[in-house]
Amino acid sequence: MELQVTGTIKVIEPIKQVSDKFSVRMFVLTVPNGEYPQDISFQLEQDKCKMLDHYTPGTNITVKFNLRGREYNGKYYNTLDVWSIQSTPVVSESFDDTPF
Repeated sequence: MELQVTGTIKVIEPIKQVSDKFSVRMFVLTVPNGEYPQDISFQLEQDKCKMLDHYTPGTNITVKFNLRGREYNGKYYNTLDVWSIQSTPVVSESFDDTPF
């Protein structure tokens, strides 16, 4: 199942080397949601960690991701595992009603 969302990068964390063979990078995307925008945490793994290297906070992007879940010691956890990032132009909300 392919999920996607568009928003503005709020936080980009450095790459974290979890083990010799596994690295992860987290980032937060602010997604419009009416009056109350949502800050959503996403994860990149392995070679995908470098996908954020040329982005900065404040950049508008669209991410495609998989929703993953797991149980550990009776608690349940979700991960939004990103596999694609694309720059998204900011759409101006100004309106000019001049006929020419």
